[in-house]
Amino acid sequence: MTPAHGCRALAFITGASSGIGQALALRYVAAGWRVALVARRQAELTAWATAQGWPAGRWQVYGADVAVIDAIVAAGQACIAAQGVPDVVIANAGISVGMDTAERDDIDVMARTFAVNNTGMAATFHPFVEPMRRRGSGTLVGIASVAAIRGLPGHGAYCASKAGVVSYCESLRGELRGSGVRVVIIGPGYIDTPLTRQNRYAMPFLMPAEVFADRAYRAIERGVSYRVIPWQMAVVARLLRVLPNALFDRLLAGRPRKARQHPHPERRRRP
Repeated sequence: MTPAHGCRALAFITGASSGIGQALALRYVAAGWRVALVARRQAELTAWATAQGWPAGRWQVYGADVAVIDAIVAAGQACIAAQGVPDVVIANAGISVGMDTAERDDIDVMARTFAVNNTGMAATFHPFVEPMRRRGSGTLVGIASVAAIRGLPGHGAYCASKAGVVSYCESLRGELRGSGVRVVIIGPGYIDTPLTRQNRYAMPFLMPAEVFADRAYRAIERGVSYRVIPWQMAVVARLLRVLPNALFDRLLAGRPRKARQHPHPERRRRP
């Protein structure tokens, strides 16, 4: 990708304080890019970035909760003012919490999940759409998940939100067609991060975060519209998509569910 205006290219990455976000930040800096890193834990992210020993001028940290629309929009505007319009914007920030619709607290969990994973993504892109369109170049990247393919018991909020990421990004891609601005959807499978280490079920084809970041970087550079990483999970996802409902439901019977944020120990969890 050619850096805009003859300067070093810039990547804006949310959720950069851990996991996939940090791995992507490391990959982009290794490739010679400047980075704008966003997280709620600004001090922690600043300390981590400082410890990397990156040259001055190569990175900047912005504090924002992507679920707060004005906060993430302000972070994007601050990035434009301080570093210029990014060449790539990666809406990576996301949460994954199990839920039980019978529990009132979990409806709030679902609302928070959508606020981060869906509205937060649109708010992340918002400050950059018009500047990129005027420039005639740029890439907006939505981080989805193979969980977008089918609904998994106990994962209703997360699966629905990630399916929404795919549909939203497809809509945005159509809206920006012909503008020079690309929209890329990356669907991670199971990636070894602090988030997935809390899972209580088998995670096939588990991939180190740095390997995922390298493959995602190359897919974004090529401007693919949609890519599942690793490829083995793409095959599994296609098979699950065409599986008859009765067989799909039987296959998932008894599968451990993602941990809830507000468990009630007095209530026995269904299998």
